[in-house]
Amino acid sequence: GSHRFETPVGIVTVDLLDANTASIENVASYRHLHNVSVGVPGLGVITGDVAWGGNWFFLTEDVGLDLLPANIPALGEAANKIRAALTKAKITGALGAEIDHIEIFGKPQASTSNSRSFVMCPGGAYDRSPCGTGTSAKLACLASSGKLEENTNWIQESVIGSTFSASYHRNTSGMIIPRITGTAYVVGETALMQQVGDPFAFGIAV
Repeated sequence: GSHRFETPVGIVTVDLLDANTASIENVASYRHLHNVSVGVPGLGVITGDVAWGGNWFFLTEDVGLDLLPANIPALGEAANKIRAALTKAKITGALGAEIDHIEIFGKPQASTSNSRSFVMCPGGAYDRSPCGTGTSAKLACLASSGKLEENTNWIQESVIGSTFSASYHRNTSGMIIPRITGTAYVVGETALMQQVGDPFAFGIAV
C-alpha cells in the first residue's frame, strides 16, 4: 500500500509495489547553480552543478576516474577534495547551505542504464546505492537542461552496479517531483522495550 513519512525536509510518500519493490515520491527538487567551476588541488578545475534533492549536492563528470568498485578509495579521496574546495571557495546551496554530498557521474556499465554514479556522503562514507536524494538532484539537473522530459524513465546505476528507476513530474509551482523505484530486503528486526523504572522509557522531554 501507500505510506507517508515525515522527514526533516518534507513529506516523502512510499508505495510498496511488492514484497521487495518500492517507489518513493520525493520532495520538490531543483538545480540551484549551473556549470560552477572550482579549483581542486591535485585534480585541477572541476565543473559541475549544485542541486537540491533532499540534500545539497555538487554533481560533476570531471574527475577522470572510472566508476568501478576498485576505484572507490580514489573516488572518495577526489570527492573529499572537491568538497573541501567548495567550502574554501564559499560555493554553497541556497541561503548559504553547506554542500555535504558530492556526486560523480560517468558512463554506465549496463546497456539498460542511462548513467553511473559515485556518491560521497557526509562522514566519508560512500553510498552503495544510486542514492535517492542524489538521483533526485540528477533529475533536477536533467530537467533544467531540457535533457529529460516529464514522466520519462531514467535508470541510474551505482558504483557497485545496483540501479534505481527514476522519473519526475512538475508540481503547480513548476518544481520537479522525483519518483524513484528500487528494491530492498529485510536484514534484521528490532524490538523497543519500555522497562518498568526507566525514567526515559517514553523519550526525553526537553
